[in-house]
Amino acid sequence: MKTRITELFGIEHPVIQGGMHYVGLAELASAVSNAGALGIITGLTQRTPERLANEIARCRDMTDKPFGVNLSFLPAVNPPDYAGYIRAIIDGGVKIVETAGNNPQKWLPMMKDAGIKVIHKCTSVRHALKAESIGCDAISVDGFECGGHPGEDDVPNFILLPRAAEELTIPFVASGGMADGRSLVAALALGADGMNMGTRFMATKEAPIHDNVKQAIVGASELDTRIIMRPLRNTERVFANAATDEVLRKERELGAGIRFEDIAAELAGAYPRIMQQGDMQSGVWSCGMVVGLIHDVPTVKQLIDSIMGEAHAIIEKRLAGLAAAP
Repeated sequence: MKTRITELFGIEHPVIQGGMHYVGLAELASAVSNAGALGIITGLTQRTPERLANEIARCRDMTDKPFGVNLSFLPAVNPPDYAGYIRAIIDGGVKIVETAGNNPQKWLPMMKDAGIKVIHKCTSVRHALKAESIGCDAISVDGFECGGHPGEDDVPNFILLPRAAEELTIPFVASGGMADGRSLVAALALGADGMNMGTRFMATKEAPIHDNVKQAIVGASELDTRIIMRPLRNTERVFANAATDEVLRKERELGAGIRFEDIAAELAGAYPRIMQQGDMQSGVWSCGMVVGLIHDVPTVKQLIDSIMGEAHAIIEKRLAGLAAAP
């Protein structure tokens, strides 16, 4: 399947693995790339640029296909060494970077000079247009269904994607609610050039996370996520568990006066405890509503082959049949 995204990134299938904290390691990124899609290493999971360099080298040993690095630009009193991370990306020969969070404009010249293609995550058309105007090569359009941070506008992909198609001239992929061949065909029909999947890739054999997480995803329904941190204007969609309930209780009790410090116990250090140790109630973790569509834990190759087979069958049989009907 050839789209502007496959052409831009030199991949076989228009499917991108999202950059997920403590999930986007070399094992998963290489498996996704080897299956013909685009694997992504999560940069800030690696605590230093040197560790990111090592992770890139590990991934390079596992695949000769294109893969990228996710780099989130976060508001912080003591920000990460972004220049060091980008240098590690450049020195590692990586040519694709997924940026997220704050405006990446400050760092684009450094990446562009190295021939890196940048896809920026956006939750609104206005932010996507800004990313296009500063020179990003593609956009990941994240609807309200997505796990992690869906922004503050609450626009789902059935509206957000066609709006993006009306306004953007650069390629974009759909993110949020993407799980299978139906998702891909729908995204293409709404104007996207492919899809980005996060939660769905967590429930694969190669995902380097505890089996408790995978089984929680398989056992969940579309009703098992919650929205937290809305009073802080840092809205996040997370899996429903005891820690999530505690955050929501504090938000109700403290109201508009809540501070991040009030919920830090449920957030700080949660990902290693959950993703690596499988302690499922000890903290909050990002998860999309798409859990309702996830019923198994295949290999990455089985998943991508299934997605592409289903997508082609829908296009060539069901949709073509409808078009040919008298």
